[in-house]
Formats: sequence, structure tokens, C-alpha cells
Amino acid sequence: MLVVVVLLVGAALTALVLQARNYATSDAAHRTRAAAVTLSRYPGMAAALDSADPTAVLQPLALDVQKSGGFDYIVIFGTNGIRYASTDHPELIGQHVYGSYQGALKGPVTTTETTPLGHDMDTVAPIARPDGSVAGLVSVGQSVKNATSVAARQLPVLLGGAVAALAAGTGGAVLVRRRLRRQTHGQGPAEMTRMYEHHDAVLHAVREGVLIVGGDGRVVLANDEARRLLELPPEVEGRPVAELGLDPGLAELLVSGRAATDEVHLVEDRLLAVNNRPTAPFGGGPGSVATVRDTTELRALAGQAEAVRARLRLLYDAGLRVGTTLDVVRTAQELADVAVPGFADFVTVELAEAVLRGDEPLPGTGIAGGPRIRCVAAGGIREEWPFYPVGAQISPLPGTPEATALESGRATLVAELRRARAWRARDPRTAERILAFGVHSLISAPLKARGLTLGTVTFWRAGESAPFGEEDVSFAEELVARAAMCVDNARRYTREHRMAETLQRSLLPRSLPRQSALEVAYRYRPAQRGVGGDWFDVIPLPGFRVALVVGDVVGHGLHAAATMGRLRTAVLNFSALDLPPDELLARLDELVAHLDQGEAAAGEGGIEGEGERAVTGATCLYAIYDPVSGHCTMARAGHPPPALVQTDGSVEFVDLPAGPPLGVGGLPFETTELQLAPGTALVLYTNGLVESRERDLESGLAALRDCLAGTRADGSPEDTCRAVFDALVLPQPSDDIALLIARTRLFEPDQVATWDVPDDFAAVSRIRNDCVAQLTVWGLEDLSFTTELILSELITNAIRYGTEPIRVRMLRDTSLVCEVSDGSSTAPHLRYAATTDEGGRGLFLVAQMAERWGTRYTARGKVIWSEQPLTAPEFQFEATLL
Repeated sequence: MLVVVVLLVGAALTALVLQARNYATSDAAHRTRAAAVTLSRYPGMAAALDSADPTAVLQPLALDVQKSGGFDYIVIFGTNGIRYASTDHPELIGQHVYGSYQGALKGPVTTTETTPLGHDMDTVAPIARPDGSVAGLVSVGQSVKNATSVAARQLPVLLGGAVAALAAGTGGAVLVRRRLRRQTHGQGPAEMTRMYEHHDAVLHAVREGVLIVGGDGRVVLANDEARRLLELPPEVEGRPVAELGLDPGLAELLVSGRAATDEVHLVEDRLLAVNNRPTAPFGGGPGSVATVRDTTELRALAGQAEAVRARLRLLYDAGLRVGTTLDVVRTAQELADVAVPGFADFVTVELAEAVLRGDEPLPGTGIAGGPRIRCVAAGGIREEWPFYPVGAQISPLPGTPEATALESGRATLVAELRRARAWRARDPRTAERILAFGVHSLISAPLKARGLTLGTVTFWRAGESAPFGEEDVSFAEELVARAAMCVDNARRYTREHRMAETLQRSLLPRSLPRQSALEVAYRYRPAQRGVGGDWFDVIPLPGFRVALVVGDVVGHGLHAAATMGRLRTAVLNFSALDLPPDELLARLDELVAHLDQGEAAAGEGGIEGEGERAVTGATCLYAIYDPVSGHCTMARAGHPPPALVQTDGSVEFVDLPAGPPLGVGGLPFETTELQLAPGTALVLYTNGLVESRERDLESGLAALRDCLAGTRADGSPEDTCRAVFDALVLPQPSDDIALLIARTRLFEPDQVATWDVPDDFAAVSRIRNDCVAQLTVWGLEDLSFTTELILSELITNAIRYGTEPIRVRMLRDTSLVCEVSDGSSTAPHLRYAATTDEGGRGLFLVAQMAERWGTRYTARGKVIWSEQPLTAPEFQFEATLL
């Protein structure tokens, strides 16, 4: 123990010396660098170097820094290498410095110099003028040996620790001796001999054979149980093991000295488990000690325990591997895969047709005359099998194992298929093919969950495999019962997913409305798991303008789909008011906040599950395009920005303020106005297109930009939609994806006619005549009479009740639109005049003559518009009078 303590102290001293040397070198380097850099930046250094007598200023400063910092030397010299200050050798002032210093002109440089007295650390730093040029350099050096005083200060601590360790070791030896005496209870050699005799007696009395073999291969000791199990002669001690007539393998093990644990050897009709360990590591001489146990009966029990353990492991694996997805067919296939080959050679799974659709199976499913079941999954030890192919319909006959299992609700065992007449009578040709394949037994178990029989699972064994027995039936039922819950969960999910998807598709637009301002194409794909709340819309507005909407409701499932329908309906209603994008989003935000408050109140009222839906949350992008001016206004609420594909093929994302998501509140929404050239493609999308588990938002936007840039500039929006989906959409997306691409069109100048109206009733007839002339140019003479009536009323009302400027505009496209704008925000309303009233029938006539009419507000007033079909209905005026 004392030697160990001394070695430890020596090792610690060596480590301390090495550490001190490294510390001294590092400390010297840091100190010289810090001093050189600090001194180079000292105020007035550059000025002193540029003065007439630099030494008069720099030498005292260098001596003072050297004395206060404990450095070996400080040298200050110019860029030409001439010394101006030198603390260790003043006589060298005015002479050129030694060595190269060019590298230090760019920054501080620390080097190690080896001298006869040891290692020195030297740092050279440039002295810069205010304009950045180098006026000179300063060199600071320190010897490494001057920094080794730390180790000297720690040496007394080390010596004290060594003395303490030595004292502790000595005390420990005394304590150990006392401990050993206490463990042996103070016994001497005689007492220990007597104890050995007792141990020897016990050794011969134990029911496990003990055999000690010396290093020369002779038996040293064999107890009574070893003599009995190995049938050894009476005088066995001292005899070589090779002469005892043992099994060669066992004899080799006993003399080899190698370690063995429960190595089984057959001796006569016994299975002996032999443990062999060498004695040398434990203080004895060369040799080994072996223990021998009779495991003949234990072996049989161990085989049964191993079979039970394998079954439990299979059930555990089934819990991990079955039900990893919420797909009914995939779950059935996972059941087939997990049971092969641990329990069966082949497995087939049949499910009711309704289960595949997510519905509950009908009563009598699988019974003769009832709804059929379909083979949906199969697995086996070989790739080919003789059973019904996957997808085939099966109608079990009465008495067959499948029908019996479905009727009784319990697993049915057929140990010998050749004797199962009912099974062979169902389909003799298939039965013969199965028997010829070597299949000899089966277990058919019903898939039951929550009181519903979903189908059957049939386990088959073939070839050399042992036939199924009664003990396998309960295991098959347990395995199928666990898998049935997973199949039923997948069925219920399929039903809910189908319902949510049906609801969502019913709430989305079935087709795009007719309009001439934009060429539009779209794509929509629901999430693979859980339908979300993405939606889009194309809404025609008065004046041939078109609104584009894309939105995304947070969450998935029926709640998200229903919320999406509410928001889409609200957007349609708000757009009918012809609101600007920012105001429409503000009203939508208030609606979402009210929805959240209502659902939170419902959750607090005790409706189970509603509390989790307290927060709706949604994003939305709303844009309005005017084909007359090419003007586009848009705003967004937390939605990804739209992309613009210019006519030259370049792609950019609109710098549109994001705004908070709907329902958050707090900040106003901002509108961005764009002037779009004809042929520009406006790309609106939801975040599912550009963001997923495999791709963040920035990478997704970059991929979308590259994809759009790679499409043909003259390609249609439909081609662009197809290219984007092929490039960016995964086969099984985790979120809904909506994509809307609109290519702009611009009205021709001859489709628009505009007149400024002076504030004078006499101008009404002139403007009316000009409008009729324009209709003649357009070939719409049949609309002259009704258009005159409409314009007369609208212009007269604008002059009488509105303010300047007053303007009339007519648009011709798929219909004829007449607009009268003025600077007043007062909206007219339709009156139903009595027979005695002298006025109040003007707007009534407008409503009767026009197909649609309304009012929209602008930043500088309002616009009253009317829309007429290009073909005037026959007897329209007469019908109005009647």
C-alpha cells in the first residue's frame, strides 16, 4: 500500500510539472501578446514615432511598462527595423533589430524563441496611425522559466498531500487487519482447520457433483454426487481423468482448464450440465473445479418454458408491429406478417366489405347467404401459396371452419385437413390444391372488436411443422383479439376520414365560375391522415372584377372541415358587400374570434370534447383583380405570400405584410396594390405545398420558385398546376394542399367607354346620347332603350344627391355593365312607391331592367352599377309595366 501511495505521489508530481510547464508557456504567450497589443494602442505612440526624437518619449515608457509588468525586454522600432527603445540593451538603440518582422505589419504575431537560457515568448504588434498606416512596431518578450513559480508554490501542497496519503494508507492497513480479525472472530490455525473439515463434510453432502482436477490432469477431489453422476471408481483421487472412461468431450473439458457455463453432455441416459472454472485466478494452484447437475427433467420443463416465452414474445411483437398505421388493409397485412413463422406457416385475413369502407359489418357477414367477406391480406414462409388470392370474395359454407368461427365467435381447430369434409366440400379444387401444397392443419379465428365481427383470420401449417393443437387455440384467440382492436380502430378512422373528406369536398367549389378576367386552374389534395381545413375560391365581382381566396384552418378532422365551410361562406357573403381586402379580413377575424368564444363557452358548459376545440385559428389570403386597369389589391392574414410569374418567366414572391392569423386580433391588416401586366400568373397556395416534415418553409418556397421558373412562360395554368404538383407534392402528404393559379387578362380599349359628367341636369341627355352611340358601335342597339332608362336614372340621382366628380363608364364583355360614380358616400336604396307618390320609382325601374345592380364604395366615393345581358329579352319592357 505504501508503494502504491508513493507511485501515486510521483505520478501527481510529474503531472504537475508538465502542467506547470504548459501553463507557463501559455501564460507567457498571453501576457506578452496582451502587453504588446495594449502598448501599440497607447495614445501618442504613433505621434512619438513620427516625432524628431522618438527615443526620448518611448524609452522611459518602455522601462516603466517592463518594470510594472515583469517582462524581460521591450523593444520599439520603426517600420525600417531601427530601434527607438530597448529595455534590456539600451546600447542597441539606433541599430537594426534581429530577425524578420514583416508578418507583424498586418497584426500581432507571437513566436517562441529558443536561447541558451531557455525558451522565450515574443510578441510583435504594429503601431497604427489614425489613418490606418503602420508607424512602427513594439516587441515584448518574457522567458518561460519566470512563469514556473506556480509549480513551486504548489509543491508544499503536494508534499503535504503525500504525507496525508501515506498516513491514510498506514491507518488503512491497520484497519484492514483488525477487520480481518473481526471477520474470522479471532480464530487461529486450529480453528480454521476444524472449519475446513466442516466444509469438506458439506462438500460431500451437497446434491451437486463437485470435481477438482489438478494442473497435471489428475483428479484432486470428487464428492459423492460427482461419483454417482459420472459413475467414477472408488479410488479416483490421483488418477488421470483420461483413464476414468468418461465421454471424450467431457474428459477434454475437465482437463482443458477453460471456463464453461451449463455446457450439456450426454452420459448414458442423462443430460448433465457442467460448469468448469480454473482455480488459478482465485488463489489456488493450476487446475480447475467442475460442478455437475442432472438436467434431464429440467430440460423438458425448459423446453415448455421456452415455448411459452416465445409465445409471449410474439404477443409483444404483435403489439408493436400491428396497428402502426390507420389503414385497414395495411393493419391486416401486419397481422399476417407478425404471425409468420413464429406461430404459423401461412396466414390469410378476410374482412367484411363494409369494414374496408369504414362501416360496421352487417349481421350475418360471412355466413352462407349473407354478405361476403374478402381476402385482404396473406403472408407465408414462401412467396407463393395455394389459397384464394388477395382481393377474392369468399362465402363460407355451413360447417366450414370459417363459418363455424363466425357463428360461434370462437376459434375453430382443424388438426387434419384431409378429414375435414365440410372444408373440402366448399371448393374441392382449391382444397386439393392446398393439400397438395403440403398444408395439413388450420385454426380459423373470428376478428371481433366492440361486439362486432369484422372478419376471420386463418392460420395454416404445412410441411414438417407440427399440427395445431388445443393449446394453440387460446393463443390464436389472444393474438387475433389484440389485432382486432387495431383493425377496428383503422375502420373507425377510415369512416371518420371518409366523412370528413366528403364534408370537405362538399364545401369546396365543385367548379369554377364563369368569368373573363382570369384564366384559372386549381389543384386540391386532402391529407393522407385526417382531412384538414384548406379551401380556395374564385368569386366574380361587379365590373368584371374577380376575387381570389385561399385559406387554411388549423387542425384536422370534421371540426376543421366544418370551420372551413363556415369561413368560406362568410367570405362569399362579405365579398358580396364588395369590401376591400383588408376590411374583409378584419370582419373575418371578428367572426373567427366569435366562433372561438362560442366554442369555449360550449366546452365550459360540459359538452365532452368541445373544450379541446376552443381555439379555431386560420390563415387567409384575399386578392381582387380588375381586368380593366390591370390593378390588383391583396391582403393576407398569416398566410404564405403569393408568387408572381412574369411574362418573361421570372418568379418573385409578393412583398405583402403577413398580418396575424384570423382569430388572434391585435394588429390591423394591410393592403398591397400591384399593377399586373397581361399574362402575369398569380400563384396562391396553402402551406402544405411548401412545408412538411422533410422540408422547412424556406426550402419549400425556394423549391416552388425553381419549379415555377422552370415552367414554360406560354404554358397554361393547368400545365403549371400539374408541374408544381408533380415536383413538390409527396405521394402521401401529411397536410391538405390547395393550389390556385390565375393568369391575368386585360380588356381591350374598345371594350371600355368613359364620360365625365358636369354637375348640370342639361348634360344628362348628351351623355345618354353618347352612350347610345357607343352601343351602336358595339352592335348592341337592342339594349339602347333599357340602357337609356338605367343611365338617365343613375346620372340624375348622382347629380341630384351626389357630389363631383361624376363619371359614367360602360364595359362590354360577356354582359354589359353601366357604372355611375360620384364623390359622395351616401348609398341609394330601393323604394316601393305608392300609387299616389310622384317619385321614388327610379331605382325600381333600374332593378327591373337590369339583371343585377348594386353599390360599391371606393376611397373617393361610391359606384352604382348595373349589369345587363348582351341579348335583350323579348317583351322585357312590357313585362315590367305589367
